Amino acid sequence: MSFVRFDIIAKVVELGSFTAAAEALNMTQSAVSHAVANLESEWGVSLFIRDRKKGIMLTEIGQTLLPHIREVLNRVEKIQQEIALTKNIETGLIRIGTFASASACLLPKLLVSYQKKHPKIEFKFYEGTYEEILEWLDSGIIDVGFVVKGHADEAFDLLPLMKDEMVVAYHPNHRYEQQPIVDITDLAGEPFIMPTGMYQSHVEDIFSEAQMKPAVLFEVHDCTTIARMVGEGLGVTIGPELFLKTQQLVHIRQLNVSHHREVALACPSLSQASPAVKEFFHVAEAVFAKEKDLGKGV
Repeated sequence: MSFVRFDIIAKVVELGSFTAAAEALNMTQSAVSHAVANLESEWGVSLFIRDRKKGIMLTEIGQTLLPHIREVLNRVEKIQQEIALTKNIETGLIRIGTFASASACLLPKLLVSYQKKHPKIEFKFYEGTYEEILEWLDSGIIDVGFVVKGHADEAFDLLPLMKDEMVVAYHPNHRYEQQPIVDITDLAGEPFIMPTGMYQSHVEDIFSEAQMKPAVLFEVHDCTTIARMVGEGLGVTIGPELFLKTQQLVHIRQLNVSHHREVALACPSLSQASPAVKEFFHVAEAVFAKEKDLGKGV
């Protein structure tokens, strides 16, 4: 059985069309359609529903088989990497799931260190929410994911990277600019922009522990939109320092109450991961150990 047909099926599901899959795989559309049809005929089942309005969808049996197909492809990739390793030839692909602030602040420094040692390893990136990253890990779409401890399933192997403190963000002309630390009670009555996305629970916990209710003026899902609204002076917000320190329109201050999210790398099983993924974890451990030492002034 040709593994190329498995790759075609996974790519059609990922991209949502035979045409896009053909382009990504440098094949003709007819070749992709022919490969799928042959596999369906060989197995005696239909894998896809072709709907003019909804496009390409997996059948029920297709949904059942997809995780197994991805697992086979992952195993083939690991075999190829192990063979290449014995020949001192590096090859492989690492698929990484990440959320916005991790993409901007954590991923680049890891890639720089990794590619200095292993320039021939390729990467593919998927950006999403905490929940989407966990789903991608569980279904085999990605090999490695940036996650937040507390959200990550216990079934995954985790490598803690850093603690990301929750801070208050405000317009540069706000009175908080004169305060080295902002007391949480000083937010009482302050027009507040409440995040409804990934870190909402962290913000709610802070106010709950302080036995306060913020004066919510807006509820906004997108992190960048929140930062822009704060930068226009529409209100203040609380969010992760990792993200907010990159936003030029706002200033940030520490709160007098400490609350953080712990960012980690996750993979389904490090012991069964490919050589490239194992090395990615080793590099991440070294990079962030160095970051911690620098933070302590070592």
